[in-house]
Amino acid sequence: MTRILLLSDTHGHMDEAILKYAEAADEIWHAGDIGSLSVTDQLATVKPLKAVYGNIDDALVRGEFPLDLRFRCEDVDVWITHIGGYPGRYSQHVRELIRENPPKLFICGHSHILKVMNDAKLGLLHMNPGACGRLGLHSVRTMLRFVIDGQDIKDLEVIELGNRSKGK
Repeated sequence: MTRILLLSDTHGHMDEAILKYAEAADEIWHAGDIGSLSVTDQLATVKPLKAVYGNIDDALVRGEFPLDLRFRCEDVDVWITHIGGYPGRYSQHVRELIRENPPKLFICGHSHILKVMNDAKLGLLHMNPGACGRLGLHSVRTMLRFVIDGQDIKDLEVIELGNRSKGK
């Protein structure tokens, strides 16, 4: 059983609330728009970190993290990218590959809109944790946490960190 904290779109922001949830996870996954390596440095001191870069990330972040990350967590095939789209509307850079070889869990960020949905056609679960940073159009800062247990993805929780301008 692996407890995952999934976040995205920090845009250089880190605070104690995020770190508190990170401490309760087994792994931390960041779906891009990190904003500064100080964010991932802090997270990586708490728990093992997997991350991808996003469209706002500079050459330093892009040198440290890939555009796409595909791996196995227990018995679940996972694919993380920053700009991935949604079921039925996948972005161009993933569209062909996801149709040819869909993962069980597809994760992206970018939109700042928290969304979890099944893609019945491809047999995958899509997750976007929203944004936990303070920059962007979102009004509430969000993350997701869930458990991977063998082949099962379960115990999904939405974490609200408060208003983007005020925090929790």
